[in-house]
Amino acid sequence: MSSVRETLDKIENMVVGASRVPFTDKTLINDNELVHYVEELRNDLPKALNRADEIVRDRDRIIKEAEEEAEDIKRKAREYAESITNENELVKQAKEQAKAIVQQAQEQEKEIMERTQANAIQLQTNADAYANQVFDQLIGHVNGTFQGVRQAEAGLQQALNVLQQAKMQMNQQAARQQEQQQQIAPAQGE
Repeated sequence: MSSVRETLDKIENMVVGASRVPFTDKTLINDNELVHYVEELRNDLPKALNRADEIVRDRDRIIKEAEEEAEDIKRKAREYAESITNENELVKQAKEQAKAIVQQAQEQEKEIMERTQANAIQLQTNADAYANQVFDQLIGHVNGTFQGVRQAEAGLQQALNVLQQAKMQMNQQAARQQEQQQQIAPAQGE
């Protein structure tokens, strides 16, 4: 099983390495081989797109885990703050520390969320760019291949026309020779 890029390389190599039609700039391409490569692309493209979907799903899982972790940190900070009930200086310090922990947890949550969202957007952008690149290459290769096939067909038609003209000329020349022989034969009989 090959990748989309490998299949596109095979198509390109097939076009580049194709035999040339004599006296033209046309090439001959094995249509069975081309159809085989197109089938490979049809099979492999959904796999590449599924991989992009997996990346998006992983992004959602990472965001959810980050949110759960941030909630856990905040919950622990609240529990810690509530466990201290004495209003003396130690309690005051503990409340300030708990407040700092909650603030730190919120900042960490925000930072984790921003990083995760940036990574997810980058992954989605990369997946979209890859899919677009694959489609653009496929369209370019298929267009080039079809143009080559059309050019080869035109070259073959020209060759057929030349052969038909040559046949007509040979038939005309044979008819003239036969007429000349028929004219010469009676003259020799006299």
